[in-house]
Amino acid sequence: MKILIIGATGMAGSAITAAALANGHTVTALSRSAEKLAQLPDHTNLTRMAKDAFSLTATDLAAVDVVVDAMATPPAQAYLHVDLATKLVAEVRTKTSPRLVFILGAGSLHTGADHHLLVEDIAADPANAGFLAIPQNQLKELTFLQTVDNVDWVGISPAADFHAGPATTALTGTDDLLVNAAGQSVTTAGTMAQAVLAEIEQPAHHQMRFTVANAD
Repeated sequence: MKILIIGATGMAGSAITAAALANGHTVTALSRSAEKLAQLPDHTNLTRMAKDAFSLTATDLAAVDVVVDAMATPPAQAYLHVDLATKLVAEVRTKTSPRLVFILGAGSLHTGADHHLLVEDIAADPANAGFLAIPQNQLKELTFLQTVDNVDWVGISPAADFHAGPATTALTGTDDLLVNAAGQSVTTAGTMAQAVLAEIEQPAHHQMRFTVANAD
């Protein structure tokens, strides 16, 4: 498949790029930084695109089968998560391709005996004030996507602790925060990448969000 990866030089995006190339897909890696794109390993199936995601055109999107939105933002610009999702959806409304894959946050997952949102726990700790806007806006992004019924989209949320690392055996769920047998709620970028590739190659979720975590 032809896959466009937005934020391809970031933690999640670079892992997804590597996994997609390893699985034989043709990848267009998009980043605003040509310098960061140059650091991606050379591969015959890799095209680097130094471009702002908001400059993508309908023609750019029509050239690929799947778009993966792995964009990261600083907290002060967290609203861009919603804006980019809105743009991508608007460009492909009523079209059958490309499929849109969004890497979402864990804040929109449910947790606890009362099934509250994890973002409420994040907001309750003053130490998190500096980055709180990110999970809040990723929740808004999911809320927007859940209104979209004429685009083939899927969202994927990591566990509470999302960091760089290799793939492990995965746990999957739908809307509840996942915790492994050791009581840890962790997703490594490698595990996320494998979940993204599995969903791209064998679509199992449409117009919904699911979640993935490390089993060990």
